[in-house]
Amino acid sequence: MESASSLIGLLAWLQVKHFAADYLLQSTWILQGKGDIRHPGGYIHAAIHVAGTLPGLFLFGLDGVTIAVLALGEFLIHFTIDHLKAVHSRRHPAAVTTRPYWAAHGADQLLHHLTYTGILAAAM
Repeated sequence: MESASSLIGLLAWLQVKHFAADYLLQSTWILQGKGDIRHPGGYIHAAIHVAGTLPGLFLFGLDGVTIAVLALGEFLIHFTIDHLKAVHSRRHPAAVTTRPYWAAHGADQLLHHLTYTGILAAAM
């Protein structure tokens, strides 16, 4: 099993990557594409997440097959979470100052961070 400091380092990497990918690197074009399976925005966004995760997995010392499986899993899970949130948000619009908006946003973020828990568990 990897050391606790290695796991904490990987978790920190994933959380910083998540902030960058979800809050700094999302253009209007990407945001508008989420929830439309035919629009590349959601796919590009999920790919940005995977691209940010890969260096952390390599530094953690995982083998290539494990990294590929985790990367594919993260891509599919991240895309699905964001797609479902976008569809839900379009069907149930809520102002940013309301509880439903923040509940949906918080649920989205919780699911993403639980995905990182799964990545850490698989890395162990």
